[in-house]
Amino acid sequence: MSRWFAALPLVALAALAVLFSAYALHHDPHVVPEALVGKTMPDLTLASLDDGKPVRLHDALKQGPVLVNFFASWCGPCQLEQPALLSLKAQGVRVIGINYEDVAPRGSPEYAQAFLAKLGDPYLSRLVDPDGRAGIEFGITGVPETFVVAQDGKILAKYTNLNEADAKPLARRVLTGR
Repeated sequence: MSRWFAALPLVALAALAVLFSAYALHHDPHVVPEALVGKTMPDLTLASLDDGKPVRLHDALKQGPVLVNFFASWCGPCQLEQPALLSLKAQGVRVIGINYEDVAPRGSPEYAQAFLAKLGDPYLSRLVDPDGRAGIEFGITGVPETFVVAQDGKILAKYTNLNEADAKPLARRVLTGR
């Protein structure tokens, strides 16, 4: 009887391994959760990266639809996404940048400023999310992630890792608010 109890943890571990393996075989890693698509953007007030003053995110919607982009200076894919964001800005799209968890030891507000100076600054407004709470409110799974937000505050779409091929159709979508 004591041998059975000794083997019980190994049996439980083997059962968990089978369960996780079965999940991994049937899980599409390219699926991006879109929990907020179709819902209203969270009403957040964040500090400006430039001067630390509080900025209400919803105030940007007074002038029309926007893209809300989460980025970080330590994020390699964010660097690759920057040309697409600059292209969107050139097409008249208003982009709000939220600097996500850019804190020591892997980043800082100064690193974020240097990132934008080096790669170009596509943002109408640069806000900071040092503790990731805004990211949680938006339901992001990592950076970079971008949300299309209509003037009424409704989130129309979510994108991960934008590229320049995405820029023209995305600009059309943002500018028409659909």
